[in-house]
Amino acid sequence: MTENASLHFDLIVVGAGIVGLAHAYTAARRGLKVCVVERDAACVGASIRNFGFITVTGQGAGDTWRRARRAREVWGEVAPAAGIEAVHHGLWLTASRPQALAVLEEFMVTPMAEGCELLAPSQAAARAPALRLEGAQGVLYSPHEMRVESRTAIGLLARWLGEAMGVVFRFGEAVLEVATPRVRTARAMLHAERVVVCTNTELNGLFADRIASHRLQLCLLHMLRVRPEPGFRLPGSVMADLSLVRYHGYSKLPAARKLLAQLQQEEAESLAHGIHLIVVQSADGSLVVGDSHHYGAAPEPFADERVDELILGHLQRALNLGQARVTERWVGLYPSSDQTDCLIDEPDDATRLVLVTSGTGASTAFGIAEDVFAAW
Repeated sequence: MTENASLHFDLIVVGAGIVGLAHAYTAARRGLKVCVVERDAACVGASIRNFGFITVTGQGAGDTWRRARRAREVWGEVAPAAGIEAVHHGLWLTASRPQALAVLEEFMVTPMAEGCELLAPSQAAARAPALRLEGAQGVLYSPHEMRVESRTAIGLLARWLGEAMGVVFRFGEAVLEVATPRVRTARAMLHAERVVVCTNTELNGLFADRIASHRLQLCLLHMLRVRPEPGFRLPGSVMADLSLVRYHGYSKLPAARKLLAQLQQEEAESLAHGIHLIVVQSADGSLVVGDSHHYGAAPEPFADERVDELILGHLQRALNLGQARVTERWVGLYPSSDQTDCLIDEPDDATRLVLVTSGTGASTAFGIAEDVFAAW
């Protein structure tokens, strides 16, 4: 290949997080010659700091839920091909309050509840003994969810895209300007017929003026890795009442208003920190636990111990844990909008700017990418 040919592509993707990789995969599947340019030497952003929880049930009705359903299907195909282990499947959401149960009952009559079950506590206890169900009102079980280990899955996906699908990766190379068909990086001038920009939290760089018009904020969240007692096993991913006023598939239901009013009285501090419980398990038995949500133009990277204490309190109330020793703490960061779960902007006919603005990148990116190419 000549030097000139090595700099020309059908598609250039800016950003090697899950949103960028999903677009690279979708384009490669269509036979396009693809290059992914990533400023860091490896992906170290939001895509490796999350739960690796491909969440379908509870996503907002309409495009977000539809994209999550499709993304889950693609993950089911891609993960085994790329050597990515599905650590566990399914979701267990415990309703501890009568108003939380009312939300789940409303959810169960929506089309989004297809395949789900609303279990009595005794039924859930028989199938999921790790759940702490004293005083529980009911448990939603969804079979649709899948969990991968984010820290390794993103790197494995990128490697597979390079080795099996011919995607060219240029790591450690900042993109300075996009003027399709030209993409100027810190090292070269690249060329492509089309460009997709997936720069996640970089709101003040490429296309900053267009991004600013959407009034995005950044969201900082707390995450923990917890070591339970040996032999402890989760039946799947776990959520609780606070999730019902955060995930739009539940929170937009009429019954959620009464639940929110009750939680504002009983869990005001947790709500103030944007806390809702998610627990997943890794292959080594450790639990990834979170999370919280703090918003701003530049959230400070300092983790308040009180927030972690609140998260761990919800963990202890949700599971039959003998011990829960924290072994790691970290923060994540993603762009956030109160208007949309995903921003798809068109600077020109050959360029797309795609930012997931709801923290649902792992859950929806493959579905988003298919929509972008279908409409292009």
